[in-house]
Amino acid sequence: MTGGVELVVIGADGGPERSYGGSAEAAHGARLLAAALPGVCFDTGSHGCRVTLVPPDADANAMLTALRAAAARPGRWLVVCLLGQLTADQRGRRLALVTAGSTPDNAYRRGLAWDWVVSAMVHGAADQALLLVDAVAAPETWAAIGGVDGEQGVAELLAHSRVPLWGRVGPYPSGRRSRGAVLPGGEGSFSWALGRVLERGVPGAPATVGPAELHPVVAAELAWGELASGIGARLLVPPSGGRLLMRNRAAVRGALAGLSVSEELLAVLWRESAPTDPPSA
Repeated sequence: MTGGVELVVIGADGGPERSYGGSAEAAHGARLLAAALPGVCFDTGSHGCRVTLVPPDADANAMLTALRAAAARPGRWLVVCLLGQLTADQRGRRLALVTAGSTPDNAYRRGLAWDWVVSAMVHGAADQALLLVDAVAAPETWAAIGGVDGEQGVAELLAHSRVPLWGRVGPYPSGRRSRGAVLPGGEGSFSWALGRVLERGVPGAPATVGPAELHPVVAAELAWGELASGIGARLLVPPSGGRLLMRNRAAVRGALAGLSVSEELLAVLWRESAPTDPPSA
């Protein structure tokens, strides 16, 4: 599948520890993305996308091994999805995704370190990379990554110049307020919003769109959840440009509006009209 997409989806379930309840829906969201993204989004189609869905109860070593294996395979794009709850080291300078069986005493040591993920992507064999993030952080970690100071603080610790980010990072309050929080993979989350936008498409947009063109529509989907919960999050805005193209279902629906065609014929027409190669730079 040289020249296609390597898609790695990690939805880490932190287990029964109450303080890591922010990851309770991560596995569900990961399954939805792994099913939806290959055939609906990428211009290569499902046949050109290799999917690695890491088990939600996997340990950090298994997650990193799966990521490194995918990153080592040549391709046009390496797309990694991380869903779950973030935790910081004692100095608040490094992050990790909480993995199963973690406790407050060992969560960072057991977790999937953020810099391991970024390093694997930077040193991968793909032409381009994109990191999709759907995560929450408990109050102390939220403060450490700068969530209380605005979007720039969040992005600064997470970002790398060669690994574009797209997604949402939100707080996971303690106590009773946590019941109203939007959980990664759950209703109102970035994964949920992205799935809805990709399913419907964007009316008036071209047949293929990039993350930057989709972002305003995804952000609009997320707005109601922020208002309902009263808990503000930070959106990570993807850069414009790049060659990662996603299929706009609304475009083909508009082109065939008013015609009586079967679903089978619609699928054939879409395959014939969808690009198989990215536009030349």
